Amino acid sequence: MTDADARARAQSHLRALAGPTATLRDDQWRAIEALVTHRRRALVVQRTGWGKSAVYFVATALLRANGAGPTVIVSPLLALMRNQIAAAERAGIKAHTINSANIEQWGDVERAIAAGQVDVLLVSPERLNNPGFRDTVLPRLAKEAGLLVIDEAHCISDWGHDFRPDYRRIRTLLHELPPGIPVLATTATANARVVDDIAEQLAIGSATDDRTATHDSTLVLRGSLDRESLRLGVVSLPTGAHRLAWLGEHLAGLDGSGIIYTLTVAQADDVAAFLRARGYPVAAYSGRTETADRLSAEGDLLNNRVKALVATSALGMGFDKPDLGFVVHLGAPASPIAYYQQVGRAGRGVDSASVLLLPGREDEEIWRYFDSVGFPPEQLVRRTLQALADAGRPMSTAALEVSVELNRSRLEAMLKVLDVDGAVRRVTGGWTATGTQWVYDADRYARIAAARREEQQAMRDYIATTRCRLEFLRRQLDDPQAAPCGRCDNCAGPFWSGEVSENAVAASRAELSRPGVVIEPRRMWPTGLAAAGLDLSGKIAATEIAQSGRAVGRLSDIGWGPRLRALLDDETPDGPLPDEMLAALVDVLREWDWEQRPTVVASVPSRRRPALIESAGEKLAELGRMHWLGALRSAPDLGRPASRTNSAHRVRALYGGFGLDPRQQAGLDSGDEVVLLVDDFVDSGWTMALAARELRRAGAAAVLPLAFATSG
Repeated sequence: MTDADARARAQSHLRALAGPTATLRDDQWRAIEALVTHRRRALVVQRTGWGKSAVYFVATALLRANGAGPTVIVSPLLALMRNQIAAAERAGIKAHTINSANIEQWGDVERAIAAGQVDVLLVSPERLNNPGFRDTVLPRLAKEAGLLVIDEAHCISDWGHDFRPDYRRIRTLLHELPPGIPVLATTATANARVVDDIAEQLAIGSATDDRTATHDSTLVLRGSLDRESLRLGVVSLPTGAHRLAWLGEHLAGLDGSGIIYTLTVAQADDVAAFLRARGYPVAAYSGRTETADRLSAEGDLLNNRVKALVATSALGMGFDKPDLGFVVHLGAPASPIAYYQQVGRAGRGVDSASVLLLPGREDEEIWRYFDSVGFPPEQLVRRTLQALADAGRPMSTAALEVSVELNRSRLEAMLKVLDVDGAVRRVTGGWTATGTQWVYDADRYARIAAARREEQQAMRDYIATTRCRLEFLRRQLDDPQAAPCGRCDNCAGPFWSGEVSENAVAASRAELSRPGVVIEPRRMWPTGLAAAGLDLSGKIAATEIAQSGRAVGRLSDIGWGPRLRALLDDETPDGPLPDEMLAALVDVLREWDWEQRPTVVASVPSRRRPALIESAGEKLAELGRMHWLGALRSAPDLGRPASRTNSAHRVRALYGGFGLDPRQQAGLDSGDEVVLLVDDFVDSGWTMALAARELRRAGAAAVLPLAFATSG
């Protein structure tokens, strides 16, 4: 078959995929030719909407026609998988997926693979290290695959803005591929350093002798990252109330439907509620949204049944709506590269789309929080490895929590890195130590942290620049063709007013100032406490549990967040409760729909803020005509390390740490008293749970937790 014939067949498959007028781009054909004819490894770095998925679907059709095995696509998000499957079906390609949302279908999919009835299999990177999939399905796929595709390949690189440890397992998969299996990696958001890193990783196993595999073994196709439909702008407003009011007044004027990005889950929920109260059909979308609700929300946006989804970065890579008319960021991401990736959702099939950033002063505090939960210090990593070695058997993440002072998600992320590094292995029943010597690469982690700080500074520079905004973003991605766009607010002048009516600001401020967040009580003891010498397991006894509580707000709230963070900052001196906070607590109590009104007020003992917390308890008792029981007795320092995030460690540190003196005990002897228990901050919830347990065991009929702030 001549090159012209092969390209004609590729063109035919493209039109089946994208429509009768679709025309194969030169670099699309170069990539397809490299994969199908030369069986090479290729990295395609092209803007969102360029047609990267067409490359691997057309290549799949050609390879399958030549008798090749199925294409395996490693894809990071369920929304992306759903779009890819729909696209494959349009081209007559039989695509299936194995992911956390379709467990009941795994057996059928694996049987279809064995029967040769699958053209494309999409898997999440996490699935690559599921013991059953890794040990039974993956070896067969590696042996029989016709093409391996790594979508959103910047996730491979820990220099990338969205590095994921699970993606690094692809290195192992590359080693296991037989010679001649082509590999394609695609991304829209990779600067030169990330491109080099990915290209070098793709070269692994591409030569008979790995010592000859170099960056040059990978074909790299980079194109312009210009997006001719996007109009970028920044609307700077003084407060969170002004930004929310701006949305309320201007959302209707934005063309079509779109996405409003927030930095936290709490913000997504709050902004969606605010906009719904003003008559806008919107929905919240985050990593906490149930799968069924995500599917419903995506469908509503795709079919223009909502004006916008108010989303975190969970609605990022791969969501495909060609006529998306706008993307608004309520708060700046920490990376201009991540920002470019998110705004790339807009304007793929329309002539013009508005991209607006509404930065806030609290954004950098959120950046600092996410910085604080990076890769753990060496002593915690060593403690984890030692705990696994001492166990001599598989340990679950929950069991490891007892030995390692990290929360579940951070511990899981660390174990994934150690797994890729070969120091641990995931098996049925948990994790085991391999005994392989492991080196803590402090220099590399420090360089990555420094790179993150550089990205944050670049985001500040983007907000402040008076030059072309799109050119700025393209230069951050090392686009050699970066040039002024002529469309952004700096090139062509502001296209959205920052004006907001006083009435709208007043309404927004009232909404943001309304205090009240539910605190759900702890109902189950952490697993593995027996190993810490505590005979506690299963459900917390009904006679020892607290009821649902309330807090004024979350530290991440747009409205109360800044005030609460200032009040609870380590640099803020301890002192009596400010009048503003007392009024907020009173408002919370006034709106609380409790079954029994509290009759007694007590406070959690505090070493950092005793005056603040006890003055709150005293004032509330006086205003509500309740008995002031005082602060609970704090046991002497038990010498146990505390943790605000690891439940097992937190319980171990706090257990036995609270008590009542004889006077306080006498105040509860009737067995009818309902106690309002006051604290400054609720994070893990275990301080409240264990203090409430002591009060219940002392005779309190019920305990109602009340705090100034919660973490989430």
